[in-house]
Amino acid sequence: MSSLSATNLGRAPHRLMFFVGGLNLLLAMAWWACWLASARWNLFVMPQPEPYAGRLHAFLMQYQVLPSFFFGFLLTVFPRWIGEPDLDRRKAWPVAAGLLGGQILTLVGAIGWSPGLILGTAAALAGWILGLLPLARLVWHDAGKTWHAAGCFAALCLGAIGLLLWLGYLLTGDEALANVVARIGTFGLLAPVYFTVAHRMIPFFSASALPGYEPWRPLWVLALGWALLVLRLGLPADGLWLSDLPLFLLSLLVFFRWVPRRRMPPLLLVLYGGLAWLPIALALFTVQDIAFALDGAAILGKAPAHALFIGFFGSILVAMVTRVTQGHSGRPLLLPPVAGYAFAAIQLVCVARIWAELADDWLGWQAAAAIGWLIAFLPWVLWAAWIYATPRIDGQPG
Repeated sequence: MSSLSATNLGRAPHRLMFFVGGLNLLLAMAWWACWLASARWNLFVMPQPEPYAGRLHAFLMQYQVLPSFFFGFLLTVFPRWIGEPDLDRRKAWPVAAGLLGGQILTLVGAIGWSPGLILGTAAALAGWILGLLPLARLVWHDAGKTWHAAGCFAALCLGAIGLLLWLGYLLTGDEALANVVARIGTFGLLAPVYFTVAHRMIPFFSASALPGYEPWRPLWVLALGWALLVLRLGLPADGLWLSDLPLFLLSLLVFFRWVPRRRMPPLLLVLYGGLAWLPIALALFTVQDIAFALDGAAILGKAPAHALFIGFFGSILVAMVTRVTQGHSGRPLLLPPVAGYAFAAIQLVCVARIWAELADDWLGWQAAAAIGWLIAFLPWVLWAAWIYATPRIDGQPG
């Protein structure tokens, strides 16, 4: 086996982009954990950035951390979904440079060099657009026949709009723009991509692992999910239950139609463990929406958002990236202990972050959850990075 090298990272889009995603995952949360610890315990001095730290944390996770993984996955699978040859693997390099360089500049801005915030957003947007171009060509040639490809592409386009609006917010300070950016990031970008990929891949993975499993993925489920997510983008705060309640019911239906009624291998079990957080998160959103519509109180704070982000997005990230990493490196489709640890740890982190919304020492619990995120993900990221930087163990290309 050859030594670690950039050549190995460039062998396939998912290698490079997942490597960048792992770095972004740790760097963004390291800054946030340090900021929370500083605010709670005064262990060291961390500046309050402008925009304020909580808003900047949300932006980093929505537009620079998770999209790094999105582009790695979609640049790899889009051609296969559509029936086209694989994309030139070099197309991932400018996307990686934009998202990694953009996040580093953003974090430099967060700790004091304010031009870094604008430059970081511009770099991320440039990389994002360069990632959209080859995907756009594939979607155009496909002429809309593959809904999953068209849906993921549409969500990425909404993400580009969100980045443009964030740039406008940084230049004008208009808080209304920042609120729109946050809403697009969650329900125009992340949730649609996760839902669309889950609709295509979870039944497929289940059928691959369990002989006799009958995949259930009618297109009306995908269409209804998308319609409700788009509806949510335009609803006022006191009307969000009109989308969140049916989204909860749809997610519950999907979970019980997909989940196998028999023993699952661990690699599939963690996928369904992550999926279970989707109806839980949407149930929390619905309870909060109804309470807000009745008396204007956000009784659960950011608990629903973190059930979605940490529980659903975080758990599915571990499950999906682990499966892709194992399969595309020539390894057996088994759950490595380091991935099992990351999945179990992130469940505890999610519960701690939800509890933080109800606890008296809410800032301390937030800091503990952020530190827990790093403890959960660090071994897994290091394990995956080693694989991406070394050749496949079976000697095959990719």
